[in-house]
Amino acid sequence: MKQNDNRKPAIIAFVVTLILALAFLGASVIKTNAYNSVTHHESFSKAELFSPDGAKQKDVSVVAVPRSSTWTKLFDFNNEGLTENNYQAYTYDFTVSNNTKDEVSNFLFRLYFSREVFLASAWNGALEIHQHVPGGEVVDTVPDLREFDPSQHSLQTVTVDGETFIAMRAGDYLVYTPSSSMNAMEVPIEPFEGTTPGIILYTAIGENIDESVLELDYTFHRLLTSEPLFWLSLVAMGCWLVALLIFLITSAQIKKYKERHERDNEIINESIETFTGFIDAKDPYTNGHSKRVALYTGRIAKEFGYSGEELDRIYYVALLHDCGKIGVPDSILGKPGKLTAEEFEVIKSHTVRGGEILSRFHSLEDVDEGARYHHERYDGKGYPEGRAGKDIPFIARMICVADSYDAMNTDRVYRKRLSKETIIGELESNRGLQFDPEVADVMLKLIKENKLPGEN
Repeated sequence: MKQNDNRKPAIIAFVVTLILALAFLGASVIKTNAYNSVTHHESFSKAELFSPDGAKQKDVSVVAVPRSSTWTKLFDFNNEGLTENNYQAYTYDFTVSNNTKDEVSNFLFRLYFSREVFLASAWNGALEIHQHVPGGEVVDTVPDLREFDPSQHSLQTVTVDGETFIAMRAGDYLVYTPSSSMNAMEVPIEPFEGTTPGIILYTAIGENIDESVLELDYTFHRLLTSEPLFWLSLVAMGCWLVALLIFLITSAQIKKYKERHERDNEIINESIETFTGFIDAKDPYTNGHSKRVALYTGRIAKEFGYSGEELDRIYYVALLHDCGKIGVPDSILGKPGKLTAEEFEVIKSHTVRGGEILSRFHSLEDVDEGARYHHERYDGKGYPEGRAGKDIPFIARMICVADSYDAMNTDRVYRKRLSKETIIGELESNRGLQFDPEVADVMLKLIKENKLPGEN
């Protein structure tokens, strides 16, 4: 009899754990990609934008602090004959700072002017200029303002001292797109690093762009390793791999143990069957009786829910139930006529003798119970001790029914085998008398459904 395979729950647990680990990994990938696809938006103005400290508490901040300058020019738009310079140049460094552990993959900012200014130069990225004109808006992109050619663009410009400026009035704005070229490398911005685009512009002397508003759009490139779920999935998969390794090693050891155990069981089984064969051989009419009783008892026990090693034990105990007959003379065992009282006492002694023989068999728990008590009756009229009901070990009650069935179902020296109907009648009439009624009911069910081993 083979033991049940207990690996199925472990395999299910491994599959479920792997699915969970992969689910965590998949969730971390999805979460990271979703985070990286989001465009974040910030708005800066006044002290937030034009103070050296700025808005450093934000994930990405912009600080625009002008350099000191003494450049001035004379802008005489109406040819009034002005003689003194009336516009001053400012160089604004727009420092875009990444204050996070994630990489800023890209950004752009829109700078809205609150008063008239004139753009002179910018670096390193491109400027998309938005000018409001009567009847609409002019939008044009200048890849590099340092190389601006007004003839190539539709923007409103002014020329002073041979230098061309782009006119930006209140409400006009520019969009700055950073450069990723090898010379500039404004994007990506590494964690806790920054980049500084610059713009040179002119305002009327005494004025500045402190009332302007800057809107920043940016996206992150968060590494998968920055996502806690990723590390949770790695830990889960690491534990899974370690557990799998232990499981495989343990399974290999268990397999070797089971193979050795099965070989040992085969040796034990063959040894016991050989021994019981000697007993059965004493009477040719009962040859094979011990094995059949063991098979029937095992089938009854299975109906009561026994399995595995416990079912193996029951089988072996039943197989040895008649071992005490080894000491009964052949003349008595094979006597065709009625036994004398003395002969019957000798026959009855095989239960006690069997119990004594098996009492030294310590490796099989309660192995002596089958041999000692299988002729006890449920009503207390059996032998050797006259036990009754539940006081008779359950294994002996099962062997009693199986033993009686085989006795009725085989040819004996004193009679032929009984018919199926007669056997059923005997079992039914002796329920609660010779036989445990529950065991008898199970046996009757097996007989009627043709489920006994070796029978159709």
